[in-house]
Amino acid sequence: MNYGKALRIARAIAGIEQKQLAAGAELDASHISLIESGARQPSIGAIGKLCRALQIPEPLFTMLAAEPSDLKGIDDQDFEKIGAYLAKFLIRHEPTAKRRKRKGSDTA
Repeated sequence: MNYGKALRIARAIAGIEQKQLAAGAELDASHISLIESGARQPSIGAIGKLCRALQIPEPLFTMLAAEPSDLKGIDDQDFEKIGAYLAKFLIRHEPTAKRRKRKGSDTA
């Protein structure tokens, strides 16, 4: 698992800097930096704090951290199920204002 990669991706999507994430997750900014560089693996507790601060579900964060070698033995049907689950989750949790705007543009 590459939690550093997952953290960089999630932080980029959220549009926040390491210091902002550290404050929101109640972790030291240097700890965030060490995780992102791959020098340190986050504890389960740190993963929970990071996910709450990033407003991302832990399963999605774990999926972002997965490397091809971590996913060996998962067949195509399972990948499809995971993809469908994530798509439903993301659509369901899209900010209301964005959904309204999108619906309004669909009808125009």
